Amino acid sequence: QVQLVESGGGSVQAGGSLRLSCTGSGVTSTACIGWFRQAPGKERLGVAAISTGSGRTYYADSVQNRFIISRDISKNTLFLHMDVLKPEDTAMYYCAARFRDCYSTSWSRTYEYDNWGQGTQVTVSS
Repeated sequence: QVQLVESGGGSVQAGGSLRLSCTGSGVTSTACIGWFRQAPGKERLGVAAISTGSGRTYYADSVQNRFIISRDISKNTLFLHMDVLKPEDTAMYYCAARFRDCYSTSWSRTYEYDNWGQGTQVTVSS
């Protein structure tokens, strides 16, 4: 059973920063792990992912150069450091993992991920 638990969400003003964490067995036992987000009434979208083997990272264009995905293997923890937050970043953020490696063509496809956390809410006010 792969476990993933998110934390670190909250409310922040535009331009601010937050760091999300995802802990659990899935951080080190899977091949590809990432962050997704879903705003009310919208589809769930990929934000960033990291290959646990190679360390290669992938980002959505909307967060490139603002968000950084990283992991601490010793603590079974995945991070998403978010800077220069915008109101459009407001969403529920989910950690997800799969046993197939990340690829540039597929890392953001939600249906390719087998394991999900419960989510943590991020709200950015203008």
